[in-house]
Amino acid sequence: MEETTLTPILQTKNLTHTYGEGTPFQRDAIHNLDFSVERGAFIGIIGHTGSGKSTLIQHLNGLLKPTSGQVLFNGEDIWQNKEFTRQIRFKVGLVFQYPEYQLFEETVYKDISFGPKNMGLSPEEIDRRVRQAAGFVGLDASVLEVSPFDLSGGQKRRVAIAGVIAMEPDVLILDEPTAGLDPVGRESVLENIRNYQKAQNATIIMVSHSMEEIASNVDKLAVLNHGKVAMYATPKEVFTHAEELIAMGLAVPQVTNVLLRLKQLGVTIDTSAFTVEQAKEVLLRKKEELRHA
Repeated sequence: MEETTLTPILQTKNLTHTYGEGTPFQRDAIHNLDFSVERGAFIGIIGHTGSGKSTLIQHLNGLLKPTSGQVLFNGEDIWQNKEFTRQIRFKVGLVFQYPEYQLFEETVYKDISFGPKNMGLSPEEIDRRVRQAAGFVGLDASVLEVSPFDLSGGQKRRVAIAGVIAMEPDVLILDEPTAGLDPVGRESVLENIRNYQKAQNATIIMVSHSMEEIASNVDKLAVLNHGKVAMYATPKEVFTHAEELIAMGLAVPQVTNVLLRLKQLGVTIDTSAFTVEQAKEVLLRKKEELRHA
């Protein structure tokens, strides 16, 4: 039986973006970057400040045009023509960091409906999408006629995310979606994102500085360093290279740090754990080994 290879929903080929081209300030933010995302996957992107994360995600929905190389959606170049590029911006939804600062309508309903209206949908379809998106992000129907400016920070964040979800994108990209929220707010927003992914079989790409948060939610993790993908694997595989991540200027999860410290002290131990539960299993296994030694 022949093995079939599924076309990635998003892919970059030799993607380069140069800022300040032809000036003394010319620099490549990303350089010959190859990256692919399978349909339905939950992908995390991490990297030090200036590693190219923001530049990469703005290419994935056509906000930035490559200096060279390609961005493909279902195998097609997103810059093949203007109409296709416009469609991509609905198919690949991008939620910027602190999106609540981009709210501007009189009511929550109008804010969430802004994208679907631009898609030229019927009033009935817009209404369905607004109410469904509000439900996905945990907003009660009673909030829809309220001014978004009367809401708490966490609720505003949900409204902004709902505005992108209402366009029903195939891919949802979130740049630091939990930045500035308290622990309860962070977990609530992440749960909303997970619920949306399961219900719509959506592809999620999430940029985050929180290693614990990203490692506990994603299927695969892309590590960017100096404009290139340095690692792209499962969180467990990535965190086996904890020392390399630290050398890149990244903070690894606290439990991984504890295991690394034990290794530095001469204990032969698996340092790939990134949750408390995993670390507990590693330490119990080590204890059994020592008992039978």
